Amino acid sequence: MTNTQRMIDELLSPIKDFLQCDTPESWIKEARRPENLTALLVDHCNCELKASQTAIWLIRKYAVDANSGKQLLAWAKPYEDFVYGKARSTEAFHGKKNGLSAPLVPKADFEHGQELIDKMIRLIKEEFHHFEQVLEIMEQRDIPYSNLRAGRYAKGLMKAVRTHEPATLIDKLIVGAYIEARSCERFAKLAPYLDEELKKFYISLLRSEARHYQDYLNLAEQIAGEDISERIKVIGTREAELISSPDDSFRFHSGIPAMTEA
Repeated sequence: MTNTQRMIDELLSPIKDFLQCDTPESWIKEARRPENLTALLVDHCNCELKASQTAIWLIRKYAVDANSGKQLLAWAKPYEDFVYGKARSTEAFHGKKNGLSAPLVPKADFEHGQELIDKMIRLIKEEFHHFEQVLEIMEQRDIPYSNLRAGRYAKGLMKAVRTHEPATLIDKLIVGAYIEARSCERFAKLAPYLDEELKKFYISLLRSEARHYQDYLNLAEQIAGEDISERIKVIGTREAELISSPDDSFRFHSGIPAMTEA
């Protein structure tokens, strides 16, 4: 066994225990198809931005004052302009993933605020960096960024989130843990079937994705202050249903390709 494979196995061991199903082989087969490479990379790019947006929302909603919230929005704006606007220039954000203008000010009434800030800021920096890395790979392959309709996965998971606090925050953190864990699992499963550049890139993402899953889960446990295994099970069941059921759209987190089921 190589050192790389040993590292992958060690990272994936707790993730496999956490996830309630493996990625179906039919999704791997679909993701390997050359004609799906553009959709795979574009959606991967979008996933990195969405992950950073989710972390920013959590910090703004629960952990910082209004001025700090504005700083976070300003940090994300060049990336969002690229994705949602008409301009497709990377100059506004390239190399600016650490671009907060001043320290964030935690709310005084949230006990876990500083820890949430610290973990989410590190995650945001890494997701912005991954966003830029995916774009660079696309540019090298003459794959233009294009708008792509979001799949059902994240919205489907959010339907399991309770609507009263602090349950809402706890559930959203658990959802974040599942998204990051599934990403890590799929990077690892798909990497052996990709060309050497993409294989190395996806393997390089595993360590950060595994840490993101653990950070989300640890925060959920600390904020709850009690056993959350039942909520983990409920949301995990929903996640497994989305991954294991037919899906009309191919996306990075999509389920079984509908044509396979047919």
